[in-house]
Amino acid sequence: MTDHALHTQCRVHDDADRRWDRALAWCGIAGPVMFTVGFLGQELVRTEEYSPIAEPVSALEAGPNGWLQQVNFVLFGVLTIAFALGLHRGIRPASRGFAGPALLAVSGVGAMLAAVFPLREDAAGVTYDPGGHFVSGVTFFLGSAVGLVLLSRRMSADSRWRGLAGYTLACGLAAVAGFVVLGGLAIPDDAPLHDWAGLAQRVVVLGVLFPCRVLLSVQLLRLARG
Repeated sequence: MTDHALHTQCRVHDDADRRWDRALAWCGIAGPVMFTVGFLGQELVRTEEYSPIAEPVSALEAGPNGWLQQVNFVLFGVLTIAFALGLHRGIRPASRGFAGPALLAVSGVGAMLAAVFPLREDAAGVTYDPGGHFVSGVTFFLGSAVGLVLLSRRMSADSRWRGLAGYTLACGLAAVAGFVVLGGLAIPDDAPLHDWAGLAQRVVVLGVLFPCRVLLSVQLLRLARG
C-alpha cells in the first residue's frame, strides 16, 4: 500500500470515528432534554391527580397512560448508555478508568429497569411498588453519582478534560448526598420530608445530574468536531 493510500485510509477511519463520537455526544445531550420534556409534558395534563412536589417522577407510571413514562425511561436509559460509551471513547484511557463510564452505563440500565418494574396504583389511588422499582432507583442514582466521582479522576489525567474534573467531582459528591437524603429523608412513606419527595428528587436530577451530563456531552461534541 502506498503512503498516499495509507494516509487516505487513516483519514477515512478518523472521519468515521469523529462522526460516531459526535453521535454519542448528541445522545448525551438529547437524553436529559427529552426525558425532562417527557415527564413535564405528562405533569401538565395530570395536574388533578399528580403532584410534582410530593411525588417522584416514577409515580407517573401509575394511573392512566403510565406507559408513556415507561417509554420515557427506556429511551433515556438507551441514550444514557450511549453517552457513557462516548465518554469512554472521548477521554484518554487511565488505570481502571473504565469504572466511571461503566457505572454511568449501569445508571442507564437502572432507568430501563424502572420501566420493567413500574410503580402501580391500588384501588384507593395510592401509588405503591409491586417489587423491583426500588432497586432500579438505587441503581440509577448511585450509578450516576459514583460514576461521576470516578470519572472525574480519569478526566483529571487528560488535559482536554482537566478543566471540568473539579466540577464533575462536585456534582458526583452532591448527587451522593442527594441519594442519601432521598433514601433516608424523603422517599420512604414515614420519612420526615416525604411530602417534598418530588421536589427533592428534581433538585438532584435537574439541578445536579442533568446539567453535568449535558456539559460533559457538549465538551465531547466539541472535541469530536475538533
